[in-house]
Amino acid sequence: MFRTLTYTSTFAIAAAVGLSLAAPVIAQQVEEAPSTVNATYVSESATRALAPGEKIENLYIKNATQDYILQRMTDRVYFFQRQFYGTIFYVGDEGVLLFDALEGRAQAIEAAIDEVTDLPVTAILYSHNHADHIAGAAALIEANPGVRVIATQATVDLMDRLGSGLPRPTEVIASDAGSFTFEDLTVRVAAFDAEAHAHDHAAYVLEGTGVVHVPDVINPDQPPFWSFAGAEGYLGYRDLIDQFDALDWEYLSGGHGNVGSRADVAFYRDFLDDLEAAVGEALGSVPWGAGIEDPASLNAHTAFLSNWIAEVGQRATETLRPKYGAFYGFDYATPKNAEMVAMYLFSYR
Repeated sequence: MFRTLTYTSTFAIAAAVGLSLAAPVIAQQVEEAPSTVNATYVSESATRALAPGEKIENLYIKNATQDYILQRMTDRVYFFQRQFYGTIFYVGDEGVLLFDALEGRAQAIEAAIDEVTDLPVTAILYSHNHADHIAGAAALIEANPGVRVIATQATVDLMDRLGSGLPRPTEVIASDAGSFTFEDLTVRVAAFDAEAHAHDHAAYVLEGTGVVHVPDVINPDQPPFWSFAGAEGYLGYRDLIDQFDALDWEYLSGGHGNVGSRADVAFYRDFLDDLEAAVGEALGSVPWGAGIEDPASLNAHTAFLSNWIAEVGQRATETLRPKYGAFYGFDYATPKNAEMVAMYLFSYR
């Protein structure tokens, strides 16, 4: 049995305090990174639905300076984002289905929903058992008595195994069911075969809407986030992309980044091809012992692999810089991602 630790998220503190303090400076000095997919950007609108491939303009600045972002994606589906965490909600005839109860954002989610409907939240889906995406559930459940809380059997099993302190689902999607219903909407569940990001991860297709909800695999209009968005390793990461790309959708809700499209999937495939090639070249050219100034001063061999992999990551990052260096977060994410790919290629030969 694992011990559940209770703590105050440092990210939640930073999001609630630090970004709000920095907002005026950001608004005055920051220029948005260029689009990875030559996107057509449009003004944020809670009433105008997006055309496939359109994205919200000035997303970084909006996240840093606005209380939240609210965009109508399709007829009944809305995109919500607050301080770089996003999700979607579906407005039915009797209530609202929320995909993920984002940590520290319950009040903003309720405010956004109130902008477009008087209906209450009547169902919440847990996409996967990562607290940053579902830890707002307690506040939303308190504000919406009787709300359905839905999750896959895999998520319930993982919560039980880890002794999760978060509210348990009231309805479980059986492993062989593959779907659940909300009023007239059917949500098809495609459980992932690989476990690169989470042991219970899945894609959720809102049938008839053109929308798929897949948090933490692709950040649309950005290169892969640091550590491939918290993945445990690179093995299986491409499999996640291939699996949800094979589903029927036009709009991607990725949990972070902009509204996504098939062009974002194509960009990720190209980036990963180039990243693997750059790492492969670096593995063959960076000498063993790189990064260690005085080997004779060591009393453990541990430094050799860790420093060598870090040097490989830096070499690969510099190889990619001419093509990708201007894109969102490149300098902060790519070295770590290159190290993860390096360990994958070094280990599996």
